[in-house]
Amino acid sequence: MTREWGAAMRRIQAGNALSAFGLGFTVPYLYVYVAQVRNLGAGTAGVVLAVFAMAALVVLPFTGRIIDRRGPLPVLVSGAVLASAGALAMGFSGSVPTAVMSAALLGAGTAVMQPALATMIVWCSTAATRTRAFATQFFLANLGLGVGGLVGGQIVDQDRPGSFTLLFAVEAVMFLVLAGMAASVRLPRPAAFAVSALPKEDKGSAGGGGLRALLRHRAMVQLLGLGFVVFFACYGQFESGLAAYGTEAAGIDPSTLGVALAANTAVIVIAQFVVLRLVERRSRTRVIAAVGLIWTVAWIVAGYAGLGHGSTTMATAAFISTYALFGLGEAMLAPTVAPLVADLAPTSMVGQYNSAFALVKQLALAVGPTVGGPMGASLHGPYIVTFVLFSLGITVLALRLGRRLTPAQDRPSLVAVSRVVARRLPEGAEKAEPVATEPVPERVG
Repeated sequence: MTREWGAAMRRIQAGNALSAFGLGFTVPYLYVYVAQVRNLGAGTAGVVLAVFAMAALVVLPFTGRIIDRRGPLPVLVSGAVLASAGALAMGFSGSVPTAVMSAALLGAGTAVMQPALATMIVWCSTAATRTRAFATQFFLANLGLGVGGLVGGQIVDQDRPGSFTLLFAVEAVMFLVLAGMAASVRLPRPAAFAVSALPKEDKGSAGGGGLRALLRHRAMVQLLGLGFVVFFACYGQFESGLAAYGTEAAGIDPSTLGVALAANTAVIVIAQFVVLRLVERRSRTRVIAAVGLIWTVAWIVAGYAGLGHGSTTMATAAFISTYALFGLGEAMLAPTVAPLVADLAPTSMVGQYNSAFALVKQLALAVGPTVGGPMGASLHGPYIVTFVLFSLGITVLALRLGRRLTPAQDRPSLVAVSRVVARRLPEGAEKAEPVATEPVPERVG
């Protein structure tokens, strides 16, 4: 059974990496493609990017319940097919309506794939292996995006619209590959999680389902708030506020932005499994709190780049270091946040919990550029101070969340330790209430 779970996990991870490779082909060039290659203007390009984000906000509230009722596999396959159609349509879009419609299909498809993939990883893992599984997913996704962006950059030619059509066609094929690989997986489905793993005041949320039950789960609500701050203070600034701040305040050459993003990806790829060994047996909330401190330093370094009045070389080095520090924090978050969402969720609501977290992430990514873009371009000092405070807020919120979690939720390595001890107890001693119990798998599909 464990060998079958491992084979399923490997197919899921490989498909995820290939779809990320396809996304890396097109995401960095979507604005240029719409605005300049298709000559639809900057305004239309902005609308297309907004529709891409808004489509996710429309579909995610319904995605979780469908996953929990029908399973993640049909949702993932449907999302991949939808995204493939959107990517292919975008490659041939020559008018505003077709570009907007293509963005809606692409945004909706990629959005529903996120919680479906997360739920499949939950089903194919245990509390002891989940941390490493999500770290691997994050590593492969970033590797795929980075390689896709590099390869795509060698193909695109602004004077040849056909080169962009090729990029979108490759992206469409990669989504279909993901759908095919996922469809070949036979998923083991966990039957039930033990309610005893929940804090006393949250046990009532384990029964039933729906948004009301989720909102009664205080630990999950706190994690959603923490997630919003995390994505707002980091990912929501990469291509908007921080980029504007770097070019306006620090005088960074626009080409340096690509180098900074490459440094971010390189740190994630190089550090992911080194970091994993360091955080795997530590408190999740303390690791997240440490990320807040690392990102505080990152924003202070960015402040030096734009406000330190040093040489251009020093400012450039500091700016690239900011992105590298963000990458270190991201590598620490990957094996902590997503597995924590899964461990908080009752089995009947895993899809809804993953979708709720994906929705919060999407909201942060939508709000982040709206707030950070204008501030980064003109209010340089207040911009840095604001996000230093947000980063410190991550630390505070993480430590507060830690008080609400059970020891097994905050430090899942304790589950494995408790089992080893339990196997060595004399007969009858195992009647004491366990720290947590593992779901009993049942075969589906």
